[in-house]
Amino acid sequence: MLVAFPVAYLFGSACINVWARAADRRDWYRTAAHLNLLGIGTALAAAVPGLVDYVFAVPPRSSAKTRATNHMIANVSALALFALSRLFGRRRREDDEPRGIEIAAEVAGMGLMTVGGWLGGTLVYRNQIAVDHRYANAGKWHVEPRRLEGGSTVAAAPDELDAGQMKLLRLGDERVVVARTERGYAAFHDRCTHKGGPLSDGALVCGTVQCPWHGSQFDVTTGRVEQGPAEEPIATYVVEESDRGVCVLFDERLKS
Repeated sequence: MLVAFPVAYLFGSACINVWARAADRRDWYRTAAHLNLLGIGTALAAAVPGLVDYVFAVPPRSSAKTRATNHMIANVSALALFALSRLFGRRRREDDEPRGIEIAAEVAGMGLMTVGGWLGGTLVYRNQIAVDHRYANAGKWHVEPRRLEGGSTVAAAPDELDAGQMKLLRLGDERVVVARTERGYAAFHDRCTHKGGPLSDGALVCGTVQCPWHGSQFDVTTGRVEQGPAEEPIATYVVEESDRGVCVLFDERLKS
């Protein structure tokens, strides 16, 4: 929601500077300078939720993480160019004609913003970052941090999940999905072995989980690939049910 503001302000600053110089409209340089300042301020505000998504929403070791990193580099570089243009401009009055290097910096920043915008759109529409597309009866989406105690952790209460529902656990840098099937509980690594898609964001039907990115399907109990394009199985873990809850074991009893 916030991204539209810096895009409009910074694009406007670059376009107005080019147009004012071509048409010899010196009175428009002040407007461009004000848009530049507004764009930098709103870009810093928009960067906060972007950074939160980068750290928490984008799956690690995935194609989306690489794309998100490039998205961040493009946007930060564009913002730096606009900031440099602003810095150069402070040495003169706002209604004075900007130097060629200032306009060149803004035009280059506009190009980088275009690349960053394309990458951001790809993250949303192809990698489905921050898109809620949960299926019917999937349960409330939630992520819980957990600590390992002696190679295991209590992952869920005995009746917390219904059949066909999943939850995501964060164990340091690792992401593990706990799922309940018609045959009982299962636990598996959240990373699809094709492009690193988040399996916890996919669909669970009859003991098979489908990656939301490219449709790879895996047996949640054995990790076996049921449908490509993935070729390698996912890691699965031993699950024990007791009065204290559903316990996932991460020691030598790892299944695959």
